Order: sequence, then C-alpha cells, then structure tokens
Amino acid sequence: MNHRKRLLRLQSWLKESRLDGLLVTHLPNIRYLTGFTGSSAALLVSTTGSFFFTDGRYKAQANVEVTGAKILVAQTSPLSALADWLKGSVDRSPARKSKSTGLPLIGIELEVISAGARDRLALLLKGRARLKATNALVETARMIKDAEEIVRIRRAAKLGDSLFAVALEKIRPGIPEVEVAAEMEHRARRGGAEGMAFPTILASGPRSALIHGRASQARIPYRGFVVCDFGVILAGYCSDRTRTLHVGKPNVEAKDLYFSVLESQQAAIEAVRPGITAAEVDVAARRVLQKRKLDRYFTHSTGHGLGLEIHEAPRLAAGQKQKLEPGMVITIEPGAYLPGKWGVRIEDMVLVTSSGCEVLSPDSKELVVI
Repeated sequence: MNHRKRLLRLQSWLKESRLDGLLVTHLPNIRYLTGFTGSSAALLVSTTGSFFFTDGRYKAQANVEVTGAKILVAQTSPLSALADWLKGSVDRSPARKSKSTGLPLIGIELEVISAGARDRLALLLKGRARLKATNALVETARMIKDAEEIVRIRRAAKLGDSLFAVALEKIRPGIPEVEVAAEMEHRARRGGAEGMAFPTILASGPRSALIHGRASQARIPYRGFVVCDFGVILAGYCSDRTRTLHVGKPNVEAKDLYFSVLESQQAAIEAVRPGITAAEVDVAARRVLQKRKLDRYFTHSTGHGLGLEIHEAPRLAAGQKQKLEPGMVITIEPGAYLPGKWGVRIEDMVLVTSSGCEVLSPDSKELVVI
C-alpha cells in the first residue's frame, strides 16, 4: 500500500479546504493513511507533515508498520499527547493562521470523535488552535479502492464465499443455528481469516424475517427459509455475502418470494455503472418488489460500500446522490421480510468498473433445498 501517496493527497485536500491540519482519530482511517493496525493511535496530518502518536505498547509495532509519518510515543493517551505537542508547536510552526482568529485551523472527524473528546481538545488547545468539524475527508478517499486493495478484497470474497458450502454441510433440521455458525467461523479461521467481518447471521424459520437475526440457540426447523449472512476479514479487508436456502419442499408462495428477491437483486446489479447515483440503484431493486407487492417488506438499503470496514460509503438508498465510480466496491442485497413468517435476502459484492460492474466470486443463486 502506498501510504505516503495517500498522505500527500490528503495534504493537498487540506490546502484546498483551507485547513492547517486534520486530526485523525478513527482507527480504520489511520490504518488507511499509515498502515498501523494497532488499537491505540492518533494522527495529525498538517500541510507540512504528518505526525503519528501511540503509546508504549505499540512502539515496536509502529516502527514496523507506520510509513509517511513521524512516530511519537506518548506517556499519556495518544490524543492528549497530540494536543500537548500541537500546543507547543503552534508558535514555532510556519502554518497559515486563520484570518478570523489568528489561530491555526485544525479539522476534526465530526462523525467519529466523541463530544467529550472534542470538548477536551478544545480546552487543551484554547488560545493555540481552533477546531473545525470536517465531514468524511478520509472516508471519501477510501470509497475508491486502488489495485492492491481490490486484490485483497477479491481474496477476502473468495474465502468468505466458501463458507456457504460449510453451511450446506451442517444445516439439517434440529441443529442449533449457533452450531452451524460456529463451524463456518472455525473454517474461516483455518482458511486464514483474522476474524469475522461481523457476527454471523443465521436465522431460520420465522427468525428469517429478522433482518439481523444473529445465530441463536434456535433449532433449524423441518420446513422454512434459512438466511445465511456472513463475511470475513482477510489482510485487513472485509467480505460480505448472503444466501437464503429452504429446508423441506418449498410451496409456491415461498418460491415466488425467493425468485422475486433474486430478480430484484439482478435488476440492481444490472443498473450498476459509473455515473449512476446510489439512489438509482436502490430504485432499480425496489421497482421489482413493488410490482410483486413486496416493497413494503423491504425495509433496509439496497447496499453499502465495504473495505477496511464492513460498512463504508457509499450507501445505496433513497436520496443518496453519490455517483458510482470505477474502483468502488459495494454490496447489492435486497430482501423481503414478512414478520412472524419468513424472510429472504440475497447479497453479492460488486466492483464498479469503467464499463459497468463485476460480481466478485459469482456463483449460482438458484434456490437450494435441503
């Protein structure tokens, strides 16, 4: 990963935004910019350089992983150490001052920093710097994956997708959902996964109508849908896939529900191309379910970006004006959930290309019956 290039690009954006620096506290953003994978860090990116703060536990790790930033090991919390360092550096810094206050203008990550941390920073920096809320500067860059990121995501998708075969081996009437999920997660670890991208969703029978029905002690019924939503983290990058199968012979209504959702997903995938808005992809999925009078049972967004985090920008939902661009990796995952009865969701990861899109690790989505 070319972390130096990412930092230089961010420094250019700071100048365009008339900021003297950006305080980065969101760990996935710090990893994206520097390569650091630990759990305690703060990063100051200024127009003249980048400064990485961590505590003594991560000194050796930071020296191995961090590139493009000066490493400073803190005796206090990294955020407090950064504020103290910034206070001492303001007077000797050549950084441009804010015209309104005469103080350097430092951006903070509005959506991830806590109100308490923001207030403590403002107090520590009073008279030395002025804070300004910024909106997703780093997250915007992260939407477009570079070639190495796409390679990692492909590998994560391949490993994650292989877990459905494990589910098919284990799912039988009377088996607890958690037992199936445990075997899937065990295989993921054996395959090299750092962990699961999220708690495995395995919801059967009436529980399949729960959108986020995590695996429970409930036993697989003798008849009904089973929603399997799973993903892994491999080399830092996430995968996400959902498949729905049926235990016992499905009736006509169950088949109609499944193939309506499948048609909805295919319509959304076919809509994905550069220049289309996220909302337009969402509309393509909903239009199909509306024709089947199932749209009121589709109660979440059509998809989301993913990468270092399982949920990233863009969000594919009504009102989302973000245009899709080559290099974005998104999910397409419409569903229909009839409370107390059953539910179906089908999900794939999709790479936006220069001419359209590519479904990562495509396979058959015919209704599997056990």
